[in-house]
Amino acid sequence: MLRVQSPEGTRRVDIDNITATRVLFDKVLNAFGTIEYPFTLYCRRDKSQEIVSSDTKTLANYGLKHGDMIFLSPVAGAVQYIEQPTGNGKIKNDVSNMSTAVSVSTSSSMPGSKIPTRSNVDEDQVDVLLQKMEGTVKRKRDPKNCLHGDNSSCIHCLPLEPYDASYLKDLNVKHMSFNSYLRKLSSGLDGGKYANLENISCRIKPGCTGHPPWPKGVCSKCQPKAITLNSQPYRHVDNVVFENPNLVEQFLHFWRVTGRQRIGFLYGKFDVHLDVPLGIKGTVAAIYEPPQESTRDSVRLLPDSRQSLVDSLAAKLGLACIGWIFTDLVAEDVSKGTVRNFRNAETHFLSAQECVMAGDLQSRHPNPCRFSSDGYFGSKFVTVCVTGDAQNQVHMEGYQVSNQCQALVRDECLVPTKDAPELAYARQSTAEKYIPDVYYKFSERFLEKKLGK
Repeated sequence: MLRVQSPEGTRRVDIDNITATRVLFDKVLNAFGTIEYPFTLYCRRDKSQEIVSSDTKTLANYGLKHGDMIFLSPVAGAVQYIEQPTGNGKIKNDVSNMSTAVSVSTSSSMPGSKIPTRSNVDEDQVDVLLQKMEGTVKRKRDPKNCLHGDNSSCIHCLPLEPYDASYLKDLNVKHMSFNSYLRKLSSGLDGGKYANLENISCRIKPGCTGHPPWPKGVCSKCQPKAITLNSQPYRHVDNVVFENPNLVEQFLHFWRVTGRQRIGFLYGKFDVHLDVPLGIKGTVAAIYEPPQESTRDSVRLLPDSRQSLVDSLAAKLGLACIGWIFTDLVAEDVSKGTVRNFRNAETHFLSAQECVMAGDLQSRHPNPCRFSSDGYFGSKFVTVCVTGDAQNQVHMEGYQVSNQCQALVRDECLVPTKDAPELAYARQSTAEKYIPDVYYKFSERFLEKKLGK
């Protein structure tokens, strides 16, 4: 006997522990009866161990025993309707994909915004502060083009929106800030009333009973959408700074002494970045170096029993893990202290392996967002690479992978190639796992480079 907890209540299911998990989904569906949306089952309340619908895996594979409780949750974007009779008819109550009901409101602290929000999401303090700001870019009166008085304004001196493309180009800002992107969504006549921040999913939605489970069947309701790789117009973090330069010097000391690479986790906080409209910067206060094995060309992280203690201590200091840093340094001239430069537009800035690592870490640190039906959207987790620049000096660059890359890595669709560090490989569908189609395009310059022209 298993207990199944869901937003509709708790039910009991009788099933043998050597039965396939697909049968468990069918029994759960019959036990509730009123479920008409795709759902997922988890062994734990925090959704850390998902039960996959399969003909080969059994309940024993998940360690389930008599009397255990499992947890049912609608998949991302699914909405459950509970019909309650009233004197005037029926009322439909929305329940999100979380284990408890979430109240949905169109009110927002952003000026002029009507984007639906989830009131129970505890957002980062920097996001709460930026959403209350006006955000427009003030401009002074142009003495040549402004022919009006000091108390008037015209098209040449009206404040600009934070997402104005020409202004961002003048600032040499390639990607607008995330909060500027939210302002852009709410800039239309409807105020963003129908805007939807939906997290990308590359998995088959479980609970579809119209056909046998994959690989015997799949339909348009449960099949994930194909992904076309595109450049993301916004970024969640616009800058990374270190409180003290000694932090980096101490971190680089290991490479200077041994010649081996190093990985560390960045602990700090997020603040308002004044150089970008509605921007966010990560301020690093400490670097924690976990147990690891390193060589001249690679680093392998080891199990860390102190990670929870470090996180607890950082929380008491008002800090959190906001990113990771790694070295990729090869000495060129020891007497001059120069290093080789091999990361550029002609080669790569981040290897596929590093992108996969960054995507995995970003998935572990989601960005709380009340404008998403899931309560989170994207990630503020940053990647800092220490390598050689064009002048052969030690140089640091900050990166984040896109939400598309993050989803492909999280759902195990993307792996690095062996022969080309700048290329990744999209896996093919197997009997155990369905992989959606991934489309991409490349420039003629890239093709000529690969063909040796």
